[in-house]
Amino acid sequence: MRRDSVTVNGVRSKVIGAGPRGAEAAVFVHGNPGSGEDFAAMVEQVGAFGRAVAIDMPGFGEADRPRDFAYTVEGYAAHLGGALEQLGVERAHLVLHDFGGPWGLQWAASHPGQFKSVVLIDTGVLLDYRWHAMARRWRTPILGELTMALMALAPAKGFRQAMNRGLPRPLPDAFLDRMRAQMDGGTRRAVLKLYRATSDVGGDARRLMAALRPLDRPALVIWGERDAYLPVAQARRQLETFPRARIATLPESGHWPFADDPGAVVPAVVAFLREQLTFAEESPPSPERRLASP
Repeated sequence: MRRDSVTVNGVRSKVIGAGPRGAEAAVFVHGNPGSGEDFAAMVEQVGAFGRAVAIDMPGFGEADRPRDFAYTVEGYAAHLGGALEQLGVERAHLVLHDFGGPWGLQWAASHPGQFKSVVLIDTGVLLDYRWHAMARRWRTPILGELTMALMALAPAKGFRQAMNRGLPRPLPDAFLDRMRAQMDGGTRRAVLKLYRATSDVGGDARRLMAALRPLDRPALVIWGERDAYLPVAQARRQLETFPRARIATLPESGHWPFADDPGAVVPAVVAFLREQLTFAEESPPSPERRLASP
């Protein structure tokens, strides 16, 4: 696996890559909080039969955190497009999580010829969605800053407990420790700017659906049924945008199913991408544990 970087309009993003450096690639885009390292296992496995890249988006992971970056869905979509251009990716199979969904799908709507398929992990075109409680705090001036300050002061044990609250299967300590370490002042500032700049969730979703539904791209939807931020009812609603989508939900998973149940999620994503990548080997997917549709 390779670890490199690209710079778009002066903003550097770390990139994890594997496989041949061709014009077609699986492109992994994390959400908030997150980084390309979230997908390292999948990038490595996809690299065995095709190209895979995972990008740290501005404000997150090891990417730059400039104060003057456009921390908006459009700003992130533009950065993603610039990164793909520099990486020579002309045909993209997107793997998206959390806010990576709006970022990646906004790029897809603007680049229909380059957008070939999508994996949606607890994200998508969120029709009739209402902000979760933490998002409402972040969107509120002063309260958002206070909430972020409390998060910064939380010890490792307290942070883990907060993130695992209500989950039947806890997230791995190493995953949460990396998340906590990367959520520095620049990331906290980026999150507040992003949530406050993203106001018309319903209207944005309708516009995305109108742009993406006619494309009818192949899609795999994976959702943790215990997601405290994006309700599992949104999983089936992805059929309104991606009519051929395969949908699978995990009853014991939360918002990060690739972390709390990698044995189910990783093989399913890798098998889907093996089908989609045109240069993939014509060999059957691994007989590892599969996801079952609801």
